[in-house]
Amino acid sequence: MSRTARVERTTNETKVLVEIDLDGTGQAEISTGVGFYDHMLHQIARHGGFDLTVQTVGDLEIDAHHTVEDTALALGAAFDQALGAKAGIRRYGSATIPMDEVLVRAAVDLSGRPYVVHDEPALAPYIGPVYPTSLTRHVWESFGQSARMTLHVSVLRAAREGGHPDAHHVVEAQFKAVSRALREAVTVEARNAGAIPSTKGAL
Repeated sequence: MSRTARVERTTNETKVLVEIDLDGTGQAEISTGVGFYDHMLHQIARHGGFDLTVQTVGDLEIDAHHTVEDTALALGAAFDQALGAKAGIRRYGSATIPMDEVLVRAAVDLSGRPYVVHDEPALAPYIGPVYPTSLTRHVWESFGQSARMTLHVSVLRAAREGGHPDAHHVVEAQFKAVSRALREAVTVEARNAGAIPSTKGAL
């Protein structure tokens, strides 16, 4: 059964198209107009093993907020749609990912109950010319709510003792950790025999 989805989201601020295949090979075509965000969405595809297309046109003449938020909302909706009834999936996934001096842990539960916890130290205000680091929490909140999942993302180590965090490393490690956790959670296990992984019988 194909686990794919296509979501279009159009507002007065943005126009977003997301296509996803949860059983892909990590191929991606990403264009949001925010270079660093494009780089992070490529991490979702590559390390999640998802084929992903994202095309966003937003009001970047104002700032990146609407573009980043609406893309995350559409991505979450596509992820949820592609999962369908969630029959046979592993449901839970976690990953602890190092990136040089940074260590990040992510855990997900494809529970159908949106709840997001995000722990991150203070970072430099921008990565690149237009990505505010304050938006990373907003990405996870928007994605988690729209995908109807429980998501915990915790930066366990951000810098060498006495040093300042490298914002690029801290944020990229988060995206890689979430991607690996999602990859595990969406895996279909033969031993589950197509059952919904919940005593309630629905997620």
